[in-house]
Amino acid sequence: MDLEAVRTFVAVAEAGQFQKAATDLSITQQAVSKRIAALESNLGVRLFIRAPRGAELTIDGQAFLPHARELLRVAERAGASVRPGRRPLRVDVIASRSAQSGLMRGFHSAHPEIDLDVMMLFDIETAVTAIRSGAIDASFRAVAAPGRSLPEDIASVRVLDEPLQLLTGPAHALAGARSVTIAQLTGHRIWMPGIAPGTEWGAYYDDLVAEFGLTIEVTGPNFGSDALLDTISDTPALATFMGEPTRLIWPASHGLRRIPVTNPTPVYPHSLLWHRDNPHPALATLRTHLAATTAGHDTAGTWTPGWVIPR
Repeated sequence: MDLEAVRTFVAVAEAGQFQKAATDLSITQQAVSKRIAALESNLGVRLFIRAPRGAELTIDGQAFLPHARELLRVAERAGASVRPGRRPLRVDVIASRSAQSGLMRGFHSAHPEIDLDVMMLFDIETAVTAIRSGAIDASFRAVAAPGRSLPEDIASVRVLDEPLQLLTGPAHALAGARSVTIAQLTGHRIWMPGIAPGTEWGAYYDDLVAEFGLTIEVTGPNFGSDALLDTISDTPALATFMGEPTRLIWPASHGLRRIPVTNPTPVYPHSLLWHRDNPHPALATLRTHLAATTAGHDTAGTWTPGWVIPR
């Protein structure tokens, strides 16, 4: 159904005159007549009767009027749902308890007036495809510079370096240390189920292993963070890596230890990705917020793979 014809019908019904409706719509009276005639032909009924005082609704016109108004309201809502500035800002994070999620919680606290949709996509290929299609507005990923691993139409900026800590149970050999050097981790089993080949975090940990001769095991199914914490607590031979800002809660009886890693400190580099032509006004607000709240990190004494975006 032609929405412009429906809009014209409502305008005539409210104005009571074809000429007044034409003035209100900034079109000619002839255009109004053609639209009404086409709508009547489409519906197979007459909607107006020409009367001395103007145009009066027929019984069919009276029946159609509330539905016509609802059609226009639905059309407006449909347009608003995808109109930049009217729809929520859609941002992808890796996990709900990740540092990225913490960044978005901080953004929401600072800008509660901006509607947000936070989602979790799996890998960078999925995220980039969603950015390019407009399904999402931005994504947090560890990536190389545009033109090397990213399409030229995808912009990116490194926004946060997340220091990794060692997480052990109370009986682990390193449990009593206030900090450990990365060299001290050689020979210890670091268990990280869920590292998937081909992902950016998989590439990060592959390079970490190659650089420092660590032993990272990915065996067994990934049953989530609660199962990981249970196993680390109960198994003296296993430890795992955890981001310093990662928010996890465990029973006090687990006796888990979070131990800083130094000399150097491996940091996971989070970059924000977005499409260069994305017009959503809240995207610029997010970038400004991240620049103001995550800037100034000292990279001295830290390690990242050589392929990541430099700060």
